[in-house]
Amino acid sequence: MRHRFALVSGILLGALGLSAVGIHQSTISTTTTTPEPSKSSVLMPAAAAAERRYPRVPADNSATAELLARVETALRDPSTAPEQLPELGHQQQVIYRVLSKQPTRSAAVVAALPQRWRSVAQRHLAARREFLSMARKRGPSTLPAWRIIQPEPAEQLLSYYRKAETATGIAWEVLAAVNLVETGMGRIDGVSVANAQGPMQFLPTTWAQAGVGEGDIRDPHDAIQAAARYLVRRGGSQDIRKGLWGYNNSDYYGRAVMLYASLMKEDPRAYTGLYHWEIHYNSADGDLWLPVGYAQQQPIAVQEYLKRHPRSRPPG
Repeated sequence: MRHRFALVSGILLGALGLSAVGIHQSTISTTTTTPEPSKSSVLMPAAAAAERRYPRVPADNSATAELLARVETALRDPSTAPEQLPELGHQQQVIYRVLSKQPTRSAAVVAALPQRWRSVAQRHLAARREFLSMARKRGPSTLPAWRIIQPEPAEQLLSYYRKAETATGIAWEVLAAVNLVETGMGRIDGVSVANAQGPMQFLPTTWAQAGVGEGDIRDPHDAIQAAARYLVRRGGSQDIRKGLWGYNNSDYYGRAVMLYASLMKEDPRAYTGLYHWEIHYNSADGDLWLPVGYAQQQPIAVQEYLKRHPRSRPPG
């Protein structure tokens, strides 16, 4: 069964790349309306969202390397205050997004990092570049009809991944990486033009297949369990890359997922940073941040949105 790239050009992580489990296509929804809130949907209060800022990346390579090393360390330090983690994760994400488009600069920054962080940075950059290879050269001039919501707590999602691993043998790190690149671990609440739904982007027809979907397609627990079962069905037990190809017919996608999974497999604490990544959208006007609280019932022109929400634009 073929699969659909629902959001690859827009997010991850936007590009986080979204695929829809079921068919193959390369566009995102620009005409559908936002669905009814899922039972796990939590919108951040407007006041809290307004306090957040788009992270800055130093112009100096040495300063960038120093900042990145501090961020990577803090994200893995159990003494880091929980309230600091969202800003740290977003800073980490933006640094890698910026550097991924600047090969010469990124090489200099990686060389300036302490040895323990070089391989970590190289894999982050490689994963991001896989998604860039999938994206159109120029982003769209409209933003999608999505709601950006708070995901379920990190430990709760982790328990779902581990439960699915126990049941199917599909590594929890792979499931977390798929959840990350599909919807930012559930932050994107939207439906693709192919009608793909939920945090793991299943088509209802695929969900309805015997032995795949059980429960609610938009419930994080149910969707993660179904994704593991689907990966098994597509050969993931013998060759996880084959299973990922069944999930999304793209070698770029499979390589990116495995790179993120490798970071968590090597050090499970890497999950903390990835969990706190935000939704970014690669638009015609640059890499826009769509914070929790973004809610569009219909697509909106980028320029119109930025007039109302200038903080979504990169600083400088």
